[in-house]
Amino acid sequence: MHWIDYLIFVIYMLAMLGVGVYFFNKNKTAEDFYVSGRNMSSWHIGLSVVATDVGGGFSIGLGGLGFTMGISGSWMLFTGLLGAWLSAVFLIPKISHLGHKHKFFTFPQIFNHFYTPRVALLAGIISAIGYVGFTSSQVLAGAKLASATIEGLNLQTALIVMGVIAVVYTAIGGLKAVIYTDTIQWLILIGGLVFIGIPIAYHAVGGYDAIKATLPPEYLSLTNVSWHQIVNWSITIIPIWFVGMTLYQRIYASKGEKEAKKAWLIAGVFEWPIMAFMGVILGMLAKVAATKGMFAGITNAAEMDSEMGLPVLLATILPVGLMGLMLSSYFSAILSTADSCLMAASGNIVTDIIAKFSKKELSHKKELQLSQIVTLFVGFFAILLASQMQNVLELMLYSYAFMVSGLFVPVIGALFWKKSHPTAAFWSMLLGGSTTIYLIISKNKLPLGINLPEHLDANAYGISVSLLLFIIISYYHYYKNGKQNGIQNN
Repeated sequence: MHWIDYLIFVIYMLAMLGVGVYFFNKNKTAEDFYVSGRNMSSWHIGLSVVATDVGGGFSIGLGGLGFTMGISGSWMLFTGLLGAWLSAVFLIPKISHLGHKHKFFTFPQIFNHFYTPRVALLAGIISAIGYVGFTSSQVLAGAKLASATIEGLNLQTALIVMGVIAVVYTAIGGLKAVIYTDTIQWLILIGGLVFIGIPIAYHAVGGYDAIKATLPPEYLSLTNVSWHQIVNWSITIIPIWFVGMTLYQRIYASKGEKEAKKAWLIAGVFEWPIMAFMGVILGMLAKVAATKGMFAGITNAAEMDSEMGLPVLLATILPVGLMGLMLSSYFSAILSTADSCLMAASGNIVTDIIAKFSKKELSHKKELQLSQIVTLFVGFFAILLASQMQNVLELMLYSYAFMVSGLFVPVIGALFWKKSHPTAAFWSMLLGGSTTIYLIISKNKLPLGINLPEHLDANAYGISVSLLLFIIISYYHYYKNGKQNGIQNN
C-alpha cells in the first residue's frame, strides 16, 4: 500500500480509539457500560445490530460464498432477515418489558428470572464460551484482510494489531462506544462498497460480459444451493436472534419496546437483500479476477482460500487513497462485530459467573472497573484462540451452533410454555450443547463407528436432543408434582 493509504487507515483507527476514550469519561456505572443508560434510539440500535450481526465475519464469509457458489450464497443472510423479524414480533414484546422492569444487563438473567440461579449460571458459561469464539472469528477476519492487503504483514502480526485495537476501545468505552462506533462503521462500510469496492471491481474484471464468460452459469442463479444447506443456515442463524447476548443488550439499551422493534426491522432489511448481495457479488468478482490471472502469484483460482479472494481483489484493483478508504470500510465491519461480541462475553463473565460467587456486593465504581478488566482479559484470550484457527466462517458458525443448541429450546420454553421446568432447562442446555460440540469434533460420527447423515450439520442434532430432553423432563416434573411446578410466564 501507498503511504497515503496507511495514513488514512491510521487516522481511522485513531478515531475509533478516540470514541472509546470519549465514552470512558461518560461511564459512571456498570449500567452505563453494558446497556448504555437504556436510552438509545431505534436507528442507532438498528445499525448497531446489523453491523454486529453481519460485520466482518459475514462480510469476509459472504465474499467466500460468492467466490465458491455465486449469488446463491446470499440465502445465508436471508435467514438473518427472518430471524430479525421473528424476534421483533415474538421476543421483543416480552424481553423489553422484563429488561427495563428488572434492570437486566445480560441474556442469562432471563434464565435466573424464569428458572433458577444454577440454570442461569450454566447459560452464562455457554454464552461466554460462544462469544469468545465469535470474537475470535472477527479478529481472524480482520487479520486475513490486513495480511492480504498490507505488504509484509503476516497473519499473526495482523491478529495482534487488530485484536489490541478492538479490545482497548471496547474495554474503555463500553456499550455506548460500541453502538456509536458501530453506526459510524456501518455507514463507512456501505459507502465504501457502493461507491468504491463494487463499481471499481466490476470495471476492473471487464463488466458483465467478462463475468458471464468466466464463471459457470450456476454462479448467476439463485438456485445454486441445496435445500439442506438452507436448512442448516436456518437452524444455526435464525435461533441466534433469540439467544444472542449482543441482541439482548441492545433490547435493554433501547428506550422501549417500540424503538427496539423498529430497530430490528431496520436491521433485517439491511441484512437481506442489501448486505447479502453486495457481499456475494464482490466474492464473485474476486473469482473472476483470480480465474483471469489478475492476482500476482496465483495461477489456480480453485486452490485459493476462498475467503482471501475478496481482500486480495481489493489490494489488486484499488488505486492510491481509495485502498485506504476501502480497507477502513472493511475493518469497520470487522471491529463492529468484534467489539459487540467482546462486550457480550465480558458481561456474561462478570454478571452471570463472577457475581454468582461474590460474597459481597460491589460498588458501582468497583463493578465498572471489574467489567473493564475482564473485557481486556477476554479480548486477549480471543486473540490467542484466533491464532489457532484458519477459517472465519467455520469458527463463527461453530460458535453460533454451540450457543443455539444449548440455549434456544430453554429460552423458548421459558417465554412461551408454562410447563417448563428448571431441571429440564439445565439438562437440555448441557446435553444439547455437548452433543453439538461432540458431533463437530467427530464429524457427525457416533460411538461404535455409526455415521449420521452429513447433509444436516451437528447443530440440528444438538437442538433435537435439547428439545427432546426438555419436553420429557418438563412433563415428568409437571405430572410428578401435581401439575403445580411449571414456570409462570410474565
